[in-house]
Amino acid sequence: MVKAMRRYALEKPGVFTSSSNEPVPTPGPGEVLVRSGAVGMCGTDYHAYDGNQNFFTYPRVLGHELGVTVVETGADSSFEEGDKCAVVPYWECGKCVACRWGKPNCCTNISVIGVHADGGMRDYFVVPENKLVKSEKLGLETLALVETLCIGAHAVFRGMPRSGENCLVIGAGPVGMGTAQFAMAEGCNVVVMDINDQRLQFIKDAVGVEHTINARGEGDNAPDVMMARIFDGEQPTLVFEATGNIHSMQNSFNYVGHGGKLVFVGHTKNQISFDNPLFHSHEITIMGSRNALASDFARVIELIEEGKVNVDPWITHRCDLSNFEEEFLKWKDPANGCIKGIVKMSDN
Repeated sequence: MVKAMRRYALEKPGVFTSSSNEPVPTPGPGEVLVRSGAVGMCGTDYHAYDGNQNFFTYPRVLGHELGVTVVETGADSSFEEGDKCAVVPYWECGKCVACRWGKPNCCTNISVIGVHADGGMRDYFVVPENKLVKSEKLGLETLALVETLCIGAHAVFRGMPRSGENCLVIGAGPVGMGTAQFAMAEGCNVVVMDINDQRLQFIKDAVGVEHTINARGEGDNAPDVMMARIFDGEQPTLVFEATGNIHSMQNSFNYVGHGGKLVFVGHTKNQISFDNPLFHSHEITIMGSRNALASDFARVIELIEEGKVNVDPWITHRCDLSNFEEEFLKWKDPANGCIKGIVKMSDN
């Protein structure tokens, strides 16, 4: 099935990108027509290609990490032609219990563009006004990073970190990298764990994380030994699991200190089991973190504009639509060291 889907994706135009021959839509009241400028690729897109993303149906136009330019607005809009914006790709119903209680990020009828509905990897598309967050300073590539950063930021805000709290982030990919950045911004003592030494070194250099651990370490370098050494004999009371790997997710319970919290940032199709005596004796709080809020987007943009979050090292690979398929397949391979690949759609 996966092989057949891959062949279909590569042979049929419009499965992952849309044709430039499509008619340009017209925005209605409360809507804005935008031009795609930059599109970020992430694990969701790679999993979609492999056929193991939880919520996909095919064909589907990718693109949920977006930097766009306003082209045309509906009546009485607060936006103007030429405005540069990030797009909040989570479009809610506004009526369900989650929406009514201020959690549209987990709406019961949510539609995430690029996942449940066609995304922004096309020349033009229409966006509800309340799904655009403008920046006066940031370029389109940087704006395309905001969604990824918001996943980590939202998770950190969910975990309600305390200054000086010992924190473990499991996973040194883009989501884990963002989670570590915002946990550090909240004053946590952060350790990042992964199985990839190259990524661990990158997160040290790019984010400034002082301590990293290889999860496959042994002896004096075993995770438990190293954490005890870093945290003065204690376990972390705030753990973020950002891999989405079932084995890592189940093992993450073993790292949470007494009275601590475990926040699942990644997700899996598999059921997660845990040891109840451990869970009960530690009184562990388990939390899920899904998507992000528009307020998270505004806050992340503000922090980047103020220079408090450095995104310069994030973009390691670039391409445009002319060589997208070739480059996308390379980015999927961990050996190429892709942290964030950006597809350039237009110059403005």
